[in-house]
Amino acid sequence: MMTSTILLIFLSFCIGAGVWLFFLYAVKKGEFDDVEGPKYRMLEEDEDKQDKDSGPNGS
Repeated sequence: MMTSTILLIFLSFCIGAGVWLFFLYAVKKGEFDDVEGPKYRMLEEDEDKQDKDSGPNGS
């Protein structure tokens, strides 16, 4: 009973440390730099899409 409790505590610590390291990696990579931008970016017109819709001759 005691060894299984110690093993579960150790595994929980390892999983928690892994999640924390993954979070730190994501922060260093810049995943959380601009959390407000994407919701406004989807409302902007896409210039590339307009160029593709106009056809190959630009008309």
